[in-house]
Amino acid sequence: MIVVPRLSTILLAAVTGVVAVLLYSPLFVPIVSSFFPVARGEVDWSSPTVSTYVALAGNHEILAALRATLVVGLCTVVLAVVSGTLLALYYHGRRAGRSLLQFIVFLPFLTPPIISGLALLIFFREIGLERSLLTVIVGHTVFVLAIVYRTVLTRLQSMSRTLVEASYDLGATKWQTFWRVILPNLSSAMAGGAILAFALSFDETMITILVTGTQTTLPVRLWAMMRLGFSPDINALVALILMFTVLLCALAARFLVPRQIATQRS
Repeated sequence: MIVVPRLSTILLAAVTGVVAVLLYSPLFVPIVSSFFPVARGEVDWSSPTVSTYVALAGNHEILAALRATLVVGLCTVVLAVVSGTLLALYYHGRRAGRSLLQFIVFLPFLTPPIISGLALLIFFREIGLERSLLTVIVGHTVFVLAIVYRTVLTRLQSMSRTLVEASYDLGATKWQTFWRVILPNLSSAMAGGAILAFALSFDETMITILVTGTQTTLPVRLWAMMRLGFSPDINALVALILMFTVLLCALAARFLVPRQIATQRS
């Protein structure tokens, strides 16, 4: 009676380990290749170097693409957090058109990026808006809006209604209740959604390629460099993007874990 559960646990752990290795081991290849010379598939472990990272720091095209990426990401986060929070509040208020609202918000996120990018490209052309960082910001905001919206809405639905009712009973207005009760309870969800939105915007490539103008973001620049073949500076750039994305996801998880669970673990 005891052997079967133990065997199933061991089997599940083994399968999980194999899947994790298959999924994540390729991510270490560019990281290793950025620090150690690789020739004919063999790694020279005796000659570690950071010269590729030093070269990236002096590459003006890479730095310009990084600045454009940060500008796009920050603007996207502000727009997505404000609009996503407002839409979540509207939906939570049980107003008309809730199903249509969710359909509109989630459609760009669930649609393949190439389709969303083409739709945005046609839209910008029809309204006469030239492709630039502005069109990239709009495209990224439409894409990541669903993440912030769903994150904030989930926190709203888990928040006790008695908090709002108690605020009204104490004589607070709707604005005071929102500012002093609802918003503080949503702050961690908004922060987590903002970080996830920034991570998605930072890595987005397909939509950016279709709606960008003369200025390119870092992933698009990396894509252009990869067309000429893989080189040590590409490996270093991929490693930096990977590590930065992992850091953002870990930080977002820190904000999104419910406080009760975090308290129990600590």
